[in-house]
This record gives sequence, C-alpha cells and structure tokens, in this order.
Amino acid sequence: MSTEIKAPVFPESVAEGTVATWHKQPGEACSRDELIVDIETDKVVLEVVAPADGVIEDIVKGEGDTVESGEVIGRFKEGAAGASKPAESKKEEAPKEEAKSEAPSGDAILSPAARKLAEENNVDPNAVKGTGKDGRVTKEDVQNHVDSAKSSGAAASPKPAGDMPQVELAAGERPEKRVPMTRLRASIAKRLVSAQQNAAMLTTFNEVNMAPIMELRKQYQDSFVKRHGIKLGFMSFFTKAATEALKRFPAVNASIDGNDMVYHGYQDIGVAVSTDRGLVVPVIRDSDALGLADIEKKIVEYGTKAKDGKLGIEEMTGGTFTITNGGIFGSLLSTPILNPPQTAILGMHKIQERPMAVNGKVEVLPMMYLALSYDHRMIDGKEAVQFLVAIKEMLEDPARILLDV
Repeated sequence: MSTEIKAPVFPESVAEGTVATWHKQPGEACSRDELIVDIETDKVVLEVVAPADGVIEDIVKGEGDTVESGEVIGRFKEGAAGASKPAESKKEEAPKEEAKSEAPSGDAILSPAARKLAEENNVDPNAVKGTGKDGRVTKEDVQNHVDSAKSSGAAASPKPAGDMPQVELAAGERPEKRVPMTRLRASIAKRLVSAQQNAAMLTTFNEVNMAPIMELRKQYQDSFVKRHGIKLGFMSFFTKAATEALKRFPAVNASIDGNDMVYHGYQDIGVAVSTDRGLVVPVIRDSDALGLADIEKKIVEYGTKAKDGKLGIEEMTGGTFTITNGGIFGSLLSTPILNPPQTAILGMHKIQERPMAVNGKVEVLPMMYLALSYDHRMIDGKEAVQFLVAIKEMLEDPARILLDV
C-alpha cells in the first residue's frame, strides 16, 4: 500500500519551508515513527516521521527544494519492509559480503543521518562503535561519541557552517566555496535589517561590578546544586534584575503595533541562543513568577533544544524584552540590534578585571559593560538610562531584587 509523505501543516506565521535533510533514501527500510526527513522553516526545523513500517518508495522534493504547508514531498510504501525479509535473511547469511558492498575500503557503515552528523562534528566514523544491525553506525552512536569526547575534553571542534575544505593548494590558488544561506539565517537577516531601517534605534551603555554576584555564587553554589540539581549561573540574575526593572519602566516592556503603543502587564524575557543554523530567541514566560533555579532550568532546557533543533514555534513566539550575551564568545562591547516588535534589548558582555576608583582608592574589580539598545520612538533617553542604572544597582546589590528597592 502506497501513501503520500506530506510536509507538516505550518503555523500561520510560516508561509513555506525548505527540505533540509532526507534521513532515508528510496528503497531504504524504516520503522513506524522513525525520522525520515527534516523541513526547515524560517523559525524552526520540523520533523516528518514514517507513518508505519515500510520503505521510502520515491522522493518528490529533494534537499534544498521549497515546499508549502501540506505539500507532497515523497511516497511511502507500507509493509514493504516485511516483504523484504527474505532478502534480509540472505544478508544474515553473508554479512561480510554486505559490509564489502557498503564499505569497500574498510570504512564503517553509516546511516545517512549518522554520516551527516559525523561530518558536521568532524568525527572519524571508524572511531565510532556501531550498535546498529551488522555493526551499522547510527546517528545516536555518533552523538554519544561526540558527547563522550566533549566530557573528556578530547572532542574535535565542530566545523563552522560554510567552513573551507582542508586541501593542499598550489602556489597562486585562491579557493572559494559557495554555500546557500539557510532559511533561518535569511529570515534573521531580513528581520535585523528591517529593525535598523524601521526603528529609531539608539544604544546607551553602563558598567556593572560583578564581584557581589560572583561572591554570592561561590558561597551558595554547592548548596544550590544540591537542592535544585542545577548550577547557579549569571543569566538568572540578569533575568530577575531585568524583570524587576521592567516593572518600574513599563515603556521598556512595551511594543509598537502600527501607530499604537502596546503596554504589557507581564514580563516574557527572550534569551538569545546561538546555534549552527543561526540565532534563535526562546522566551522565558512570566519570569516574575519564577525563581532563580526555575530560570536556570529553562535556560538549560532551551539551550539543549536549540542545539538539537527541537525548539517549537510556541517557545519562540512573543516576548516583551530580550537579553543577549556576547560575553560567552569574548565580546567586550557591542550594540545589540532590536528584536521587533520589542522596543529594547539588553546586551551582556565579557567579565574583565579593570582598575576602578572606589572611595578614593584604586581597586581591581571584575567589570562587565552593559548595553541597552532601544527604540527612541517609544522610549525616552531618560527612561532608558534609568532602566539600565536600575539593573546595574540590583546586580551590584542583589538584596535589592528581594526587597524591591
């Protein structure tokens, strides 16, 4: 019985998508609910799974092709896997011959998804122990190998998107490599350019002494981990400080809709996360009702989902304010771009020891530059500066967050 493989029904805000990866090829057997193809939209990557046990009969839309919501992208033959069991018994009789046909040079046998993951993480397939049938290396085997190598500090660094191939060049050669921009990156580029063109964007700066937060973390880290099962980071403090400051300055928590200014009576904080496919901004909803541990768990959850491409549309929709941390990459100072339709975004940066004047004396303190980009159509300079100062004061004296002063 042959059935059509269709693209998922896209959300209203998504017009079309692109076929990113076919994990199964025509004639390849797959089991029910097994991942067969990824569809990349300008927001998330959607997965299409096998409707039953069978084989891929035909691929209508190849990798890189544009598809619309519900469009036919391939055909699936149900039960064909069962019909091929006699062939499988032959394979069992001569597994060595099969290995030779699939890997004539003695290389490991990889599924398409495993090969793609190995290439992205610069992993030698022969170094991965296969747990699949006849020693086949699965996607999970490669992922486990990467995770194990990272934990032991011996992981090979992943290839950046569009990285140049490592080849020996003759004198005078000037190689180039053209890589199509992913739909997500194209969407990000469009939004960022639109934000700069349509908003009266301005940035104000300040700096914060991180010593109080660092001492607090050092003092309570072990107890925090023991009680909540997660480490206490800096982002939760910034999220709580921003939440309290947003209550005091509602214009910073507002958005512009045409000629209307929309004031939000809640605080949904977006946290920018960098992935191989591009920058995504999952939203921590109702941050006012969450404790530091809850915020840390949400950040870790979103980070893991973003890395695996598992973030849903609903997790990235909305948001009244955004925090982006370029400091984890070593940025000392930057001017973040607004995330429309929000009217402000906070930029965190690298913590660096600097000589500071304290009560007439010079002290070396761990300082961080803060940047607040805002839409001057909605927020006056006075409000923007006072908002940033409020965050600075709460971080330098965390008791202010608890006491609401």
